[in-house]
Amino acid sequence: MKSNNPTLKSIASKLGLSVSTVSRVLNGKSSRYRISKETEELILKATKDLNYMPNQLARGLRLKRTNTIGYVIPDISNPFFASIAKSVEKSARKLGYSILLCDSEENTEIERTSLQLMLNRKVDGLIISPVGLEVSHLKTIVQTNIPMVLLDRYFPDLNIPFVTSDNYQGALDAVNLLIENGHTTIACIQGLRNTSPNNDRVKGYRDAHIRHELFIDESLIVGDSFGEENGYIETKLLLRKKIIPTAIFSVSNLISLGAIRAISEEGLKIPNDISMISFDDQPYSRFLATPMTTVAQQNSQIGQIATKLLIDQIESNRRIEPRGIFLPTRIIVRDSIKRIFKLDLKALG
Repeated sequence: MKSNNPTLKSIASKLGLSVSTVSRVLNGKSSRYRISKETEELILKATKDLNYMPNQLARGLRLKRTNTIGYVIPDISNPFFASIAKSVEKSARKLGYSILLCDSEENTEIERTSLQLMLNRKVDGLIISPVGLEVSHLKTIVQTNIPMVLLDRYFPDLNIPFVTSDNYQGALDAVNLLIENGHTTIACIQGLRNTSPNNDRVKGYRDAHIRHELFIDESLIVGDSFGEENGYIETKLLLRKKIIPTAIFSVSNLISLGAIRAISEEGLKIPNDISMISFDDQPYSRFLATPMTTVAQQNSQIGQIATKLLIDQIESNRRIEPRGIFLPTRIIVRDSIKRIFKLDLKALG
């Protein structure tokens, strides 16, 4: 079964099927048109044996599409966003789309310029992980009716579907774990203020204290960036306070890396001298000198769902209901939390 230039028509003729049936299977619409599993497998095997390659350019011209999705990411150096970008690209490729990726560098103006570039390139839709501080340019894009999905960061009052983690519950679980291990003086090193993930995580930190009837020391809620430098500087300052916290809740993986360095430079050890839990599990988390207890997010699934939501809009030419999807998190317990007893607390005081 070899052919130099197989077409949908030649494949359909060889299998004794209609061109529309072959086309629907190759476009992932078997279930929508109730095409049997046997027929689907027959078509897919034939296209593989014939080395059939769809002419995406011709298809795009026919449907007035570019088969390109724009994805604006706030920080490609952040392992969390890098892993999601990989998931988005892989999911899009499987569905016949390529990705135009731009890094906004946590800068709203770069984000605005990147989005305009993508619109000029006639992308079919947009996935945006916004900086999260300004929405006027997003409101303008909404009015163009281009399919769009927000990823990770979102705006509750903006009518754009989004996919994110349940950041509030993840933070609540993390701080509850610290409290259950006897910690009552817990610092929170936060990320970029007024962004939805940061706000939800800080709220979880606060509510864990409230549920356990613990005093919330506002001076222990510090920081203003998701990066390593923020974690390093704020930890240095925390370790110079009159009353040093017994534990740190880091709202991002990069913050925790900076904090670890600061703790080491002060001659302290995790968890013997100070405990830590970090939001967002990464492959390196278990290989640190002290394996880190983390709040794991479903990075791959976040990317897959966001991509499918967007392509469903593009393919159906219909906007979906602007609702949010919150994926659950889970705690991965390793070695970075020490159980504190009353005797230990007296010694620290």
